[in-house]
Amino acid sequence: MSGSAMDYDVLIIGAGMSGLAAGIRLAYFDKRVCILERHHRVGGLSSYYHRKGYDIDVGLHAMTNYVPKGVRLTPLPKLLRQLKLQPEDFDLRQQRMSVTRFPEKTLRFSNDFNLFVEEVNRNFPNQTDNFQKLVAAIRDYDELALDAKPLSAREVVGSYISDPLLVDMLFCPLMFYGSAQENDIEFGQFVIMFKGIYCEGFARPQIGIRQILDTLVKKYEGHGGTLRLRNGVQSLRVSNGRVEAAVLDSGEVLTAARIISSIGYIETLRLLPDYQPSRFPCDEGQMSLVESVLVLDKEPVELGYDTTITFYNGSERFSYRKPDQLVDVSSGVICCPNNFQLDKPLPEGMIRITNLANYGLWNALNEEEYKARKAVSLEQALEQVVKLIPDFRGSIVYSDVFTPKTIHRFTGHINGAVYGAPNKIKNGATHIENLFICGTDQGFLGIVGSMLSGISMANYHVLQKT
Repeated sequence: MSGSAMDYDVLIIGAGMSGLAAGIRLAYFDKRVCILERHHRVGGLSSYYHRKGYDIDVGLHAMTNYVPKGVRLTPLPKLLRQLKLQPEDFDLRQQRMSVTRFPEKTLRFSNDFNLFVEEVNRNFPNQTDNFQKLVAAIRDYDELALDAKPLSAREVVGSYISDPLLVDMLFCPLMFYGSAQENDIEFGQFVIMFKGIYCEGFARPQIGIRQILDTLVKKYEGHGGTLRLRNGVQSLRVSNGRVEAAVLDSGEVLTAARIISSIGYIETLRLLPDYQPSRFPCDEGQMSLVESVLVLDKEPVELGYDTTITFYNGSERFSYRKPDQLVDVSSGVICCPNNFQLDKPLPEGMIRITNLANYGLWNALNEEEYKARKAVSLEQALEQVVKLIPDFRGSIVYSDVFTPKTIHRFTGHINGAVYGAPNKIKNGATHIENLFICGTDQGFLGIVGSMLSGISMANYHVLQKT
C-alpha cells in the first residue's frame, strides 16, 4: 500500500458509459481519478469488436433521448452540458421510422411524438382520452428524483389505459430497452424510457458506438484522468465502515477517499470481505438476451426493408420473462443500423435480432453443445423474423451470435442480466460510508441515462460533499 497519502481522490470500478461519464465530471473539477477496467476495451456491453473484416457494435441498437440541436431541458443536452461536449461530438443520426408489431395491430413511431399520438388514436380510438391523461401524468412525473418511492408501472398505466393490448404495445419497446423486472418495470423507469423512446426518439452515431466511446475517453484523459485497462478489482478492503483500499487482480493495492462502482450493486458488494447474501436482500437480475448479428451483401432497403427498429410480439399477450428454454423467439427486436438518416452508407448491410434468453441453460452447455445451440437459436430467430420483414436470408454473408454467457463475460453481471437487478438504488449509496454505485443498478436507463447516472452520482456523492 502507498504511504499515508491517498493514491487518488476517487477510484471508479468499470469503464462503461456511467463510469466514463463520472470520471470526466470529476476530472473537470481537478479530482485525481482512476478508472479501473478488467477488459482490454472500454464500454462494457455498449462496446464493439472487429471480426472477419467487420466492425460490429455490441449492445447499441440506438441511443434514446435524441433531440435536435437547440432543445435544452431534456436529458441529452443536459448530459452534453455536464460533460462540456457539443452535439457534433456524438455525431448522431436520427431514425427513419420504427414500429411495434403485434398480430392484431401495428404502431409506428419516429422522433416526432405527434405521429405516435396519431397512431394510438387511430388504432385505439376508445383510448384517446385515457392516453392523453397518461401522457400528462408522465410529463408531470419527476423520474430523476433520488428519493421517489418505487411504483409498479403496470398498476399506474393500468389505472389510465383500459385496453390490455395497448398496455402491452406501450410496454414492449420500453421493456426490451430497459426493464430488469419480469412483466413489469418501476414507474420512474417507465417514464424515463417512455420519454426517451416515444417523446424524444432514436438516433445512432454515423460510425456507431466507437464515436461515443472515443469521445469520452479522449475527454477524460485530456482532463488528467487515469484509465487502466486489464486492471480488474479483485476485492475491497474495509476498516471502520469505510473502504480503505482496492486490491487489483494483479495484487496491486490502490487507495482513494471515495469509490464509485459501475459494475452492479450485488457485484460490488461481493468485493467486500463480509459479504453475505442474507444480509443484503437484493434480488439477482434474471433478464438476459441473445443477439444475432447478420452482415448482408446489400443494403436492407434494397431488399424492401426500410424500417429502423421493429419491436415484435407474435403471441396473444406480450410476456416479458426469463424463458423456460434457451431462447424465446416469439417476441424480440429487429434493428437495422443502415436505416438511420445517415450521411453516407455504412460499409455493409446489417440486421440485428434480439430475443429473451435463459442464462442458466446457456451456461450449463459444454463447448460443443454451446456452439450447436447458437446455430439453432439463429435459425429459430430468422424463421420468426422473415414472417415480419422481407426474407433476407439469401443475402447473409456473415453471422455472429452472442448469448447471456457473452454478456456475463464482458459485464460481470450476475446471470448475464443486461439491465442488472430489479431493485434499483436510486441514491447510489451502500452501507459502506465511502462506497457508491452508478450505472445499471442506480436506475437511470439507456445510454444517455447511464451517462447521466455517472454524472449524478459524481455530483451528489463527491462534488457536493467536497
